[in-house]
Amino acid sequence: MIDYDKALSNKIKEMKPSGIRKFFDIAGTMEGVISLGVGEPDFSTPWAIRKAAIQTLERKQIIYGPNKGLEPLRKAISESIMKKQGIKYCPEDEIVVTVGGSEAIDISLRGIIDPGDEVLVVEPCFVCYAPLVELTGGVVVPVPTKIENNFKLTVDDLKGKITDRTKLLILPFPNNPTGAIMTREDLEPIADLLRDTNIIVLSDEIYSELTYGTKHCSIAELPDMQERTILVNGFSKAYAMTGWRLGYVAAPEPIISQIVKLHQYAIMCSPYISQNAAVEALTSCDDEVRKMVDEYNIRRRFLVSEFNRIGLTCFNPEGAFYVFPCIKSTGLSSEEFCNRLLYEELVAAVPGNAFGESGEGYIRISYAYSLKHLMEAVKRIEKFVNKLKDEKHG
Repeated sequence: MIDYDKALSNKIKEMKPSGIRKFFDIAGTMEGVISLGVGEPDFSTPWAIRKAAIQTLERKQIIYGPNKGLEPLRKAISESIMKKQGIKYCPEDEIVVTVGGSEAIDISLRGIIDPGDEVLVVEPCFVCYAPLVELTGGVVVPVPTKIENNFKLTVDDLKGKITDRTKLLILPFPNNPTGAIMTREDLEPIADLLRDTNIIVLSDEIYSELTYGTKHCSIAELPDMQERTILVNGFSKAYAMTGWRLGYVAAPEPIISQIVKLHQYAIMCSPYISQNAAVEALTSCDDEVRKMVDEYNIRRRFLVSEFNRIGLTCFNPEGAFYVFPCIKSTGLSSEEFCNRLLYEELVAAVPGNAFGESGEGYIRISYAYSLKHLMEAVKRIEKFVNKLKDEKHG
């Protein structure tokens, strides 16, 4: 009989499952649960995008495409980045289309990191960065951000973390889970610190279209930073295209030429149908995106106000579609709070420590759900918080 303990990869066995999916999966087995755990837009993919996909099917273009992605899509990506951020990327050799932003992150990390290289991971952050770094043999160096700095990365946060083994900085703004953003003024000191080093920046900008009042700025826009920046983005969040699985990497040719080899062997190409649809997204759906952002903004303001009212101090996010209320006043850990909230009031949220140790004492709530959905969830959360107050003073 085979011994699976010996047969399986030790690295994979030691890897913890996603903290986001844990609560989502539990909630899926229970009746009457309101799930606020997954960052998936509740909007339908805009009709123009769906129509382009239908036309692709009718033309029977269900085929393999070029490794780097369809030429019209790479051109549309290049033009979109130039229009919105003023950065020029050559469609031929500085862009590769990927299967979602997740693959874009994975192949970028594997194309840069050698065993023993140190990677600065700004926290709290999306759950995939640290495990993917560890799979390359890289060393994760957490760089916690603080509520008193509005969860922005500062030069003081970075100082003392950089060594002669530092290879990469992962810069995830607008941020999941906090909703924090970095303005040009915030980024300039970071760029000044990095210019005299050989450190690459992986800028995960999947939420770049989802900001409230302040236009997104990429660190690649700053002088001399494009040459050391890997820009990762995709279509899931802004265009409500999560299941279409489409993202991209934009970076200097020496980087793209290496990571495209990983893409060739691991994936070969992104879905032809999704790519044709994405061209339509970039060329004709700005108005639909603005409408979605306006609706998210209403939900954002509602949740921030309500959490502060019920005594869970809530940072005011300026990007993405999450709030990150502090639950330290309850005396419970993030895991305890979310477990009890799920089983006692049937509301699924994600504990803050799923996004790094610096997330302890917080929970993440996604507002990619209807306002009606959120209002009922807040009622249940308030009931739960009041119950905890009664227990403390019991």
